[in-house]
Amino acid sequence: AGDHPRAAPSRREPMDEINRTTASAAADVRAVRERVATQLVGRERETDLLLAAVAAGRDVLIEGPPGTSKSTLLRAITGEWGIPLLFVEGNADLTPTRLVGHHNPARVLREDYTADNFVPGPLVEAMRTGGFLYIEEFNRAPEDTLNTLLTAMAERSVTVPTMGTVRAADTFRVVASMNPYDAVGTTRMPTSVADRMCRLAVGYQDAEAERGIVGRRTGIEAHRLVVDAVAVTRATRERDDVRQGSSVRGAIDVALVASQLAAMRGIAVPDTDELRGLPEDYTSVVWDAMLVALSGRVHLDEIAERTAEGVLREIWEDHFLLQPAPAEPG
Repeated sequence: AGDHPRAAPSRREPMDEINRTTASAAADVRAVRERVATQLVGRERETDLLLAAVAAGRDVLIEGPPGTSKSTLLRAITGEWGIPLLFVEGNADLTPTRLVGHHNPARVLREDYTADNFVPGPLVEAMRTGGFLYIEEFNRAPEDTLNTLLTAMAERSVTVPTMGTVRAADTFRVVASMNPYDAVGTTRMPTSVADRMCRLAVGYQDAEAERGIVGRRTGIEAHRLVVDAVAVTRATRERDDVRQGSSVRGAIDVALVASQLAAMRGIAVPDTDELRGLPEDYTSVVWDAMLVALSGRVHLDEIAERTAEGVLREIWEDHFLLQPAPAEPG
C-alpha cells in the first residue's frame, strides 16, 4: 500500500480535545491542578474531583453550604484553561427564555423573526463560546427551566425556533451549585436532570484551612484575632439550636470589623496564643464585631426560643470565659 498524506495539524486552542485520554492530556490536567492549588486553601481533593469530572466531559452539580469556595474553585479552573465562565443565578425569574435567549422585540416588528435579531441567553452564549455555564442556587430555578438544560446536556445542542440549532463547542459544560440545607423557596430537581450530572459534595474546611483563608483574604497579621474570628464563627455551626451557621465569610468579616474597632479605640491585639488572661477591652472588641458580622448569618432552628444575639453571646462566653477556665490552676 502506498503512503497516505497526513493532514496538517490544527492549532491547539485552550482546553480543546479535552476528552482525550492520552498521556499529553493527563499532563495538561496535572499542570492545571498544580496552578489551581496555589489559589485555594484546603481544597486539594475537591480540585482533583472537579477537574477529573469536567476533563472527562461531564456536567457537574456542586452541593455544599455557602462560603465553601465553590465559585472560587470554578473561577480558578476556567481561568487557568482560558475559557469563559458565565454566571446565572437560579431563582423564580430564571425562565427558559432568559436562559436560552429571545428575539429583540423592536427589530421583530420591523424585520419579523430572523437569526440576526436573536439575543442569545447565557446558555446559548456558553455553548457557542465553549464556556462553562455556572448556575448558582440551582434548586431555586423553576422546574421547566431546569428541563431546558436536558437537550443541551444530553445532545450538546439546542434548537431555537426561527433561528435554528445551536451546537455546543467541545469545552462547553454545565456546572451548577446548590445549598443542601436550604429548603425555603426551592424546587424539586427533575430526576432526568440529576441523572445527567455528576455530583460533588463540598463541606467546610477544617479550622487550620479557614485560618489560612481569613489571613489571606484580610491581610491581617495578628494571629490572635484570626484564631478567635475563626473559632467563634465555626462554633455557630456546631449548636443544636442553629439550623445553619455562618460560613468562613463571617470569620473574614469578624476579623476585619474587629481590626477596625481596635484601631479606632486604640486597643492593641494581644500577641499571644493563650486564651487565658486576654484583656477585657480586646474581648469586647471581638464581641462587638461578632454582633455586626454574624448576627445576620446565624439561622436559628424554627423551634428555638432565643435570638441570634443570645446564641452569639453564649458562643463568646464559651470561647473567652469558659474554655480557658479548665486550664486555670486549682
